Amino acid sequence: MKHSIQKEGRCFLVTLFLFLMTIPVVAGTYNVCDFGAKGDGKTLDHLAINKAIDHCVDNGGGKVVVPAGTYLCGSIHLKSHVNLHLEAGAKILAAPAALKAYDESEVFGAPEYQDGGHTYFHNSLIWAERQTDISITGQGMIDGEGLTRHDTEQAGNVQGGSIGTGDKAIALKQCRQVTIRDITIFRGGHFAIIVTGCEIGTIDNVVIDTNRDGIDIDCCKYFTVSNTKVNTPNDDAIVLKSSYALKKPVYCEHILITNCIVTGYKLGTFLDGSYVPEKVNWVCGRIKLGTESNGGYRNITISNCTCMWSSGLAFEEVDQGRMENITVTNIAMEHVHHYPIYITTGCRNRGPKERTDVSYGGNISISHVFATDADSLAGIIVTGMKDYPLRNISLSDIYVEYRGGGKRVETPYREQGTNYPEPRWAGPTPAYGLYARHVDGLRLRDVRFALQRPDERPDIIFEDVDNKSVQ
Repeated sequence: MKHSIQKEGRCFLVTLFLFLMTIPVVAGTYNVCDFGAKGDGKTLDHLAINKAIDHCVDNGGGKVVVPAGTYLCGSIHLKSHVNLHLEAGAKILAAPAALKAYDESEVFGAPEYQDGGHTYFHNSLIWAERQTDISITGQGMIDGEGLTRHDTEQAGNVQGGSIGTGDKAIALKQCRQVTIRDITIFRGGHFAIIVTGCEIGTIDNVVIDTNRDGIDIDCCKYFTVSNTKVNTPNDDAIVLKSSYALKKPVYCEHILITNCIVTGYKLGTFLDGSYVPEKVNWVCGRIKLGTESNGGYRNITISNCTCMWSSGLAFEEVDQGRMENITVTNIAMEHVHHYPIYITTGCRNRGPKERTDVSYGGNISISHVFATDADSLAGIIVTGMKDYPLRNISLSDIYVEYRGGGKRVETPYREQGTNYPEPRWAGPTPAYGLYARHVDGLRLRDVRFALQRPDERPDIIFEDVDNKSVQ
């Protein structure tokens, strides 16, 4: 009998072991409050959050949970295999510069051909470099109240250093498998989100109401931005860039932007629901490629987006890179600032002087665009460079209603050249509807314009345009 009981016991243990082996191993979940975070809006909590992240990494990765509360923070270090999860009611609040809670900016160690915001990453609220499988998720908020909206470094500073401020809400450099989902970002500083040199990423269902750029995707590949709402009254909403921040020209490529809304309401009024239009002196909203464009852009798709009180689409290749294979479709715009569509190349050449490349733009298709109440400053602009034209540009099924009231333009329209590529510096276009110059291969099909009041300028002007087709 004794041996029978022992045998049955061994069988039970073996069966239990085999059963437990079939249960998937669940990564750990770690509450930041268990590591000392207070969430009272007064205590600096980033040290406790970083401790929780480190513990998570030491145990193979998992979820670091930030429960409801306000967590005053300096720099948070996101690391591989960690999901930083902000629960509903949780707010990460950027500390003021006086607390000197942000990491020192790293040493760049090379000439800077881009702004400090693109050069330095460590002086940010949440940052990661060379990490894999990282994510920021949840229904909580990142409030960058203590971040500056200005660059905090000066070009040419190869020694790094810090002035005690953070200038970006989320900054990721050379990371793989990146996910940012469901969070809200308010007052994101110079950049609410900047990802540079990253691969395989998703930004989905994010709400941003910020004081400078919303989302900057720089020198990245295989990224999707979807179902996201970005309010940027003072700068660009969703921007692709190809700067020299990786110390070499790198393409921004294989990018999808879809089902997004960009607006230019007064800061904070998108989140509180009052939706107050902002007075525009420079630029607001818009989906843009540029201006930093050392490597260029290729295989980009933009679809199913809405722009309200926003500048239009801007595609700018001016730093010796290549802009090609760009497809845009199904865009709705209302109350358009300055221009609805702007495609240009130039020779600003913000990079090493020994480069001999010439900026190139070609194979760009824009279709199914409806824009109403568009500014009279500039119509659709398609301008290449003399001897280096834009090639194979297609505009189809486009309707733009302009405010009108423009005066006839007697002087030649300024060549792009080395200038900063922004139409407002050149003044009104000579045509109110579409102005094209230095283009080889321009196809227009079902492109229509309307005026709210008379305009002295013609609707379309072509200059140095070869192989055009108008239907």
